[in-house]
Amino acid sequence: MSCVLIGAPSQAGTRQNGTVMGPDALRTAGLAQALESLGFNVEDRGNLSVDMTQDLPHENAAIENLATVRNWTSAIADATAKAAHQGAIPITMGGDHSIAAGTIPALAKHAKSLGQPLFVLWLDAHPDLHVLNTTQSGNLHGTPVAYMTGMDGFDGYFPPLPAPVDPANICMMGLRSVDDAERTILAQSPIETHDMRAIDENGIKGPLTKFLAKVAAANGRLHVSFDVDFLDPEIACAVGTTVPGGATFREAHLIMELLHDSGLVTSLDLVELNPFLDDRGKTARLLVDLTASLMGRKVLDKPNRSF
Repeated sequence: MSCVLIGAPSQAGTRQNGTVMGPDALRTAGLAQALESLGFNVEDRGNLSVDMTQDLPHENAAIENLATVRNWTSAIADATAKAAHQGAIPITMGGDHSIAAGTIPALAKHAKSLGQPLFVLWLDAHPDLHVLNTTQSGNLHGTPVAYMTGMDGFDGYFPPLPAPVDPANICMMGLRSVDDAERTILAQSPIETHDMRAIDENGIKGPLTKFLAKVAAANGRLHVSFDVDFLDPEIACAVGTTVPGGATFREAHLIMELLHDSGLVTSLDLVELNPFLDDRGKTARLLVDLTASLMGRKVLDKPNRSF
């Protein structure tokens, strides 16, 4: 019953400034206090920092901040591995979604050391499946899934992959913005995908329950990587990559409640929160409430709050 909060204030993976403030916004919104109210021992280890170098050239001239993202990847991996080895639930507060290139491979290595597979629930409008040669934007927050599954093109640019994640162990929910190159990869991949049309047609509970049963049957550990743009921008405006038609307030809470009921979640990313774009902390407070649902807060326990 212990959680370690790790601040990863990276905005090197995106051209939209502001995610550097994400970890402190979650602190201000009361993340630690919410977890403590649920009986968790919470240790906030502060914000990581890295050398902001930009000296790693690549043949894809669109790419920016490659060396800095590499440095973030290494620092985040080390901090995540330390927390996991201590038996805590690492909660990594971003920062842009490139931080998942640090958290998830480190957690996969830890799971392997325990003789367990790592599964990933990827809650995001985007699959983030670009390799370095296919990204047209050059924004490296679009590459972590390709890296963590061991796709080609990262050697010499990102840190050596400590343990790849089996694509068959990844479930993506909420997709609604997929580039052509990513669509081609997904068509050939065992990654499980549920775009927003599928969710509209089939709901949340059935697909998620089936995936959780798969994790349980494999005695797996489950990492949740939660991108703010998974949510509909009407309820979560504080993100630089808004895509209309995202998850509703109740859909998001239902996911978190089902995850808690499963007892399978061992780590969490909260990413792409950009307080510069928020409305009086609305999105940060929503992320805190969703995390509380994941960690055990029941509907009847929710505080009254004006949104």
